[in-house]
Amino acid sequence: MPIDILMPALSPTMEEGNLAKWLVKEGDSVSSGDVIAEIETDKATMEVEAVDEGTIGKIVVDEGSEGVKVNAVIAVLLEDGEDVGAISASQATPSPAPATPSVETPDAPVAAASPAPAPAAPVADGKRVFSSPLARRIASQEGLDIAKIAGTGPHGRVVKRDVDAALASGTGKADAATPEKTVPAAAPAQAPVGMSDETVLKLFDEGSYDIVPHDGMRKTIAARLTESSQTIPSYFVTVDCELDALLALRKDINGAAPVVDEKPAYKVSVNDFVIKAMALALKAVPETNASWTTSGMVVHKHADVGVAVAIEGGLITPIVRKAETKTLSTISNEVKDLAGRAKSKKLAPTEYQGGTTAVSNLGMFGVKEFTSIINPPHASIVSIGEGVQRPVVKEGELAVATMMTATFAFDHRVIDGAVGAQLASAFKGFIQNPMSMLV
Repeated sequence: MPIDILMPALSPTMEEGNLAKWLVKEGDSVSSGDVIAEIETDKATMEVEAVDEGTIGKIVVDEGSEGVKVNAVIAVLLEDGEDVGAISASQATPSPAPATPSVETPDAPVAAASPAPAPAAPVADGKRVFSSPLARRIASQEGLDIAKIAGTGPHGRVVKRDVDAALASGTGKADAATPEKTVPAAAPAQAPVGMSDETVLKLFDEGSYDIVPHDGMRKTIAARLTESSQTIPSYFVTVDCELDALLALRKDINGAAPVVDEKPAYKVSVNDFVIKAMALALKAVPETNASWTTSGMVVHKHADVGVAVAIEGGLITPIVRKAETKTLSTISNEVKDLAGRAKSKKLAPTEYQGGTTAVSNLGMFGVKEFTSIINPPHASIVSIGEGVQRPVVKEGELAVATMMTATFAFDHRVIDGAVGAQLASAFKGFIQNPMSMLV
């Protein structure tokens, strides 16, 4: 009997992905464990392995397809002795696209901020009229009956250009005597947030700009940061840390690195010390090593420290698990590996999802200090500025020291002010006494 090959869920929260590339073709024989395709999520590209052995009888979803739902049939595998005639019509047909995609079609750009909720989907003659949220909103504002507008979008969906055409031709006017039937909204409408796409574009001269559609990563970043800024009551704590002892120890550690294949086995960076210091500070002040849920506080047993890595088109935060238990050289090599694979989108979701805190370092760009937005489920993040020589007062005398500014953001639901100050103080202690991180 033909076996369906389904779109895999690469993480607990994944709902859809892009089928980036097929590594097999129809008629190819595969065995369990063979890599057959590459799937893209918003921040990673993952390989899909065959579970069973047989022959690829039908590729249902073409490579390059976007928004493929989890558990949708993407291909059909034939067992020994079967031919393509055994494949049913339903198996050979791609799953239908969702009736109302959350992303507007190319005739209108996607808003960077959360868009205003559109009117509920209309019903005509007992059947739902497929239309985009933007089209429904404009039709409602202009007094048009969207059920009377012919759709030219995918699957006959009414999109913005159809509403514009109806406005220009004067068709599609709603019947005042017969109110439009609608599907009940799932939740009460909320007030619009920010300016609409149309309002923004009217501020610029036509032809003076290009619209670059948001990719999955940018949409995810926008959604996560909007969620953070709207739901997490954050506060900030800043400390200055003297780096001279750390820099001297770093030089000694790197100088003692064994040579393997004509290269040092490791090269520890200041950021590696920062990661270890943050992990040890979380263990020293265990109340801060927690995450918020409405039902209770999630208190973590280990310090899993995320490291912000800039990649093309966005940002990702791979995680150093159990960082408090690892040596500086291990952290250094692990971060280099994670960052390298992050930039080529080869991280598994388990390598960048979760974590208990994060480190963001812009010191290499000459930034003195800055603040960061907390990335849920974290309850904290530390922002690291450049280490520079500054005049300081030591024992009543003026001196010069290499100083680094660290700014902490805390979720006040989890970490109260005094507790956050304790974490910042513990972090500063480890940075200024770096030998304590080697014990």
